[in-house]
Amino acid sequence: MSDRTIRIYPDPVLREPTKEIERFDDNFKSFLEEMESLMYEYDGVGLAAPQVGESLKVAVIAYEGKLHVLINPRIVDYDGRQVDQEGCLSFPGIFEDVARPASVVVEAQDENGEPYSIEAEGFLARAMCHEIDHLNGKLMIDHLSPMKREMVKKKLQKRKKEDL
Repeated sequence: MSDRTIRIYPDPVLREPTKEIERFDDNFKSFLEEMESLMYEYDGVGLAAPQVGESLKVAVIAYEGKLHVLINPRIVDYDGRQVDQEGCLSFPGIFEDVARPASVVVEAQDENGEPYSIEAEGFLARAMCHEIDHLNGKLMIDHLSPMKREMVKKKLQKRKKEDL
C-alpha cells in the first residue's frame, strides 16, 4: 500500500515539465511497482508519474492483460483519427469525447532501460497518447473546446465542494 495519492486537477504538478529517466536502479523499479499498484488500486487503465506527484517521464498502461511500461516515451508516427469517451484519474467522474490518432508508433524504454518500439491502434493508441500527454503537461481537457473545458472545471469545483 502506497502513501501516494492521485493528484487531482488543478494540482500544478500536472502541468510541470517532466525529466527523462537516466537511472534504472532498484529505487526506480520500486517506484514503477508502486505506480502499477496505484493504477490498479484506483481502477485506472493508465497512470503517469505526474499524477502521483513525480515530474518524471514514466507511465504505465494495463491493456488486455499486459502491462505496458513507457519510460521516456515519444510518439514517432501517427495516423487516422478516432473520437471516443475518455476519462482520467486526475479528473474523477469526468468523461468527455476526445479526438486522438487511430494508430501510433511509440518509442520508449522498458524498466531496464532497453529501447523498444510499439505500434498501437484503437484503445491502446488512445491510452498511450493520453499518458504521453501527461508527461508533456498536457491534459485531457486541453483537447476540449473552451466551453466544454469550463463546464468540466465547474463540475470538478462542484464535486470538491460536495466532498468538503
